[in-house]
Amino acid sequence: MTALALILSAAVAALALLHLLWAIGLWVPIRDEAALARAVVDTRAVRRMPGPVPCALVAVALAFAAILPHRPGFPGRDLLIPAIGTVFMLRGVAAYLPSWRKWVPEEPFATLDRKAYGPLCLGLGIGYLILALGGF
Repeated sequence: MTALALILSAAVAALALLHLLWAIGLWVPIRDEAALARAVVDTRAVRRMPGPVPCALVAVALAFAAILPHRPGFPGRDLLIPAIGTVFMLRGVAAYLPSWRKWVPEEPFATLDRKAYGPLCLGLGIGYLILALGGF
């Protein structure tokens, strides 16, 4: 296991855990559901977090992305790791596109997207793409 794979897995596993907590109705790190929804979901006049199923599906996808670098014999792994990197990169780049901002302008999501979510996704995307190239 490489240091990069461990760092990526730890970060993505933490995100998976956060989504799992949301799936079971634990509102963290903001205890108020409406405030949390405004911070992590950009939907006009959002008052509630997404339901358990969407949150759980994201948690499962993230958990898969966290485990995959440590499963060398997994079928399609050589295609899935760069695909995961590409998805993270696209999401990260979107945070800075004017068209994305027009589509998701609500605060505090918009600011958090530019300052935290976008850079995090870009970092994860770059990491997965380096991993796909056989990097450290």
